[in-house]
Amino acid sequence: MKNILKPILFLLVAVLLFSCEKDENQVVFDGGTAPKLTASATTIPLSFANKDLPALTLNWTNPDYKFNTGVSSQNVSYLIEVDTVGANFTNPKKQSFTVASDLSRTFTQGEFNDFLLNQLQLKASMPHNIEVRVTSRLGANTVPLVSNKLAFTVTPFAIPPKVAVPASGKLFLVGGASPGGWNNPVPEPSQEFARIDATTFRITLSLTANESYLFLPVNGSWSAKFGFAGANNANNVNGDDFRAEGGDMKAPATSGNYRIEVDFQRGKFTLTKL
Repeated sequence: MKNILKPILFLLVAVLLFSCEKDENQVVFDGGTAPKLTASATTIPLSFANKDLPALTLNWTNPDYKFNTGVSSQNVSYLIEVDTVGANFTNPKKQSFTVASDLSRTFTQGEFNDFLLNQLQLKASMPHNIEVRVTSRLGANTVPLVSNKLAFTVTPFAIPPKVAVPASGKLFLVGGASPGGWNNPVPEPSQEFARIDATTFRITLSLTANESYLFLPVNGSWSAKFGFAGANNANNVNGDDFRAEGGDMKAPATSGNYRIEVDFQRGKFTLTKL
């Protein structure tokens, strides 16, 4: 009996020693320190004449992610977010972009102005209050660390529209998705857009599912058109980029009444089902 117990006891001791050694060798994440965000200036200069000059440089501290084996040597990614004051970075139109490893980012005046106008969709020539923050992350399984927020008052400058506004000052919808089909000229006024402002046109009408359409600046003429910026019918059916002489645009998969808005300033069109 003693001869049988000795090997069993030896085996149990070996297992316990191995288990303790394994626990001691485990790498444990100990966290880090939220990055501290600073800026090169308290105001952000923006002007079309200086669009290629620096507007702002953001700097932040290393979060010093630590493990029980020491400070992490892995690459840290950072997410810079710009949003309007009061939205608390929940605005779906907020500007976000990733920075890999670096601890600073410089923006030109034209670059910063572009995402104020085209991403946040702030009106030009008017002051707006915005906030900026940085979030750090080490891999997918660590809790993000969020920096302090910096507040700025900015006045975006007007820039030339991304797509030139029709000289006719008018816009019409033609295509199989429309009630009038591909017949040109199209029915007026039912397929003529209303001009909302200097660069925006809007129309509400019934669309046939999965058919195509185009925008025409002159009713009855095929000499000029506006369509999707990519290949025929490859657009996001809820809205996308457009250009002069672009490709056919595909309608949504459900027939019904839609509001279509065409924004020449941003070079984008959007569809909203009513």
